[in-house]
Amino acid sequence: MRLIRKLIHPDVESVAGATLIRRAARGIVLRETSVLLLFTERYNDFSFPGGGVDQGEDLIDGLRRELEEETGASNVRVRRDFGYIEELRPHWQPEFPLMNMTSHFYFCDIDPELRATKMEDYETANGMRPVWVNLEDAITHNRGVMHRREASMGLSIQRETFMLEEIVNDLSKAA
Repeated sequence: MRLIRKLIHPDVESVAGATLIRRAARGIVLRETSVLLLFTERYNDFSFPGGGVDQGEDLIDGLRRELEEETGASNVRVRRDFGYIEELRPHWQPEFPLMNMTSHFYFCDIDPELRATKMEDYETANGMRPVWVNLEDAITHNRGVMHRREASMGLSIQRETFMLEEIVNDLSKAA
């Protein structure tokens, strides 16, 4: 899988210190000009479904689990990998002030109808919900949040917006 980019979050002041290592798998599910994303009210942003892979869990198995839980997707079929992003960002645990997140992105197909989600409590509390949204509209929305530097802005918006733009670029090359 190709490295797409290494990111250092703007809030990282120093790369020294204990770092939590986390692997994640994220799904890219397209239908014409729309993409299946998660909208999170707390952060007012769009992000790709997926998340942390459990210790010892295969990336593809973790991806399928996360897509099913967060979006209600069924019959998840991984078509191909797109690449991964390494990201250094602040972390909330005092013993690990930094997190090195490696997010692996995969193009996937799913059955047409979404079932009920099985969100974790914090995801529900944050107002996370799956939505089909136009790729350009999602980029414009996230860019607006970053431009306004909204107080509620989450840590992942830079990564997610960058990936949305990469996908648009990839699709335009294929056309």
